[in-house]
Amino acid sequence: MKNITFIEAITEAMAEEMRRDQRVFVMGEDVALYGGVFKATKGLLDEFGPVRVIDTPISEEFIVGGAVGAAAVGLRPIPEIQFSDFVSCGFDPLIQQAAKLRYRTGGGWTCPMVVRICCGGEIGGGLYHSQTNENWFFGTPGLVVVAPSTPYDAKGLLKAAVRADDPVVYLEHKKLYRWIRGDVPEEDYTVPLGRGDIKRPGTTLTIVCYQLMVHRALAAADQLATQGIDVEVIDLRTLLPWDQEMVLESVRKTGKAMVVHESPRTGGVGGEIAAVIMEQAFDYLDAPVTRLTGLDVPPMPFAPAMEAHYLPNSEKIAAKARELAAY
Repeated sequence: MKNITFIEAITEAMAEEMRRDQRVFVMGEDVALYGGVFKATKGLLDEFGPVRVIDTPISEEFIVGGAVGAAAVGLRPIPEIQFSDFVSCGFDPLIQQAAKLRYRTGGGWTCPMVVRICCGGEIGGGLYHSQTNENWFFGTPGLVVVAPSTPYDAKGLLKAAVRADDPVVYLEHKKLYRWIRGDVPEEDYTVPLGRGDIKRPGTTLTIVCYQLMVHRALAAADQLATQGIDVEVIDLRTLLPWDQEMVLESVRKTGKAMVVHESPRTGGVGGEIAAVIMEQAFDYLDAPVTRLTGLDVPPMPFAPAMEAHYLPNSEKIAAKARELAAY
């Protein structure tokens, strides 16, 4: 095992997959000469050259569309979108082409590509550099949506995504890049897509979360443990398809559930998860399913005080959990 940062895990995953499979290549704005705006692709150009590490124009439509074309003819591209806020420019090739290619050809063609998207707040990025936008993809059949929270999961999920035959939206929370460190195996490994992970077992209530909110929930759970509230924290890791079996099993055990995410409440991932829990585990619930999310305003405020007001944090999670536990 070795201890590395979240972003180092991502870089290692790409490099290892490029060594393993000559069809894998990286493309995006500033990914080659500059090594990526966040340095996720640092060193790849030196090892693999300009044919497999490609600087593109500032055009998300070109980046995603070019990747779809490359994937359709047998390559395995990893296009990078610098900020999730701008991925909407690439919606047509991603939503209308990549997500539908397997279905429209009766399984004759696939679209094996991994769209790495840098996202997330708590970095002072303001309105156009802080959104997560996972809800834009969550309702699109044909896509796989991944949202890791630890270096181990980030590397294992990215390697699994590169080897998958379907288009994967791989969401990287910028706050985690250099803030989170963790142990990662030296040998080759993958983390299966579609499987959640119980980051902390508990019996009083279940918190379902992902990305940065996993760490906020774990901090809240530590606070609550001193007050006799035993919280189970589930990291979804993959949002589409999400691990319904794990979540429902946990809720049937604890009888109470809360979903936490930083994107806005209305139309968010939390609403779908809450609905499934209500439909399939209603008889086990001792309280209504609760959501703690970002506010229904255009995210993300730039001023530090306003950004803090917008985002869920460990104190807000702990307070909401205490209310839920009191039912």
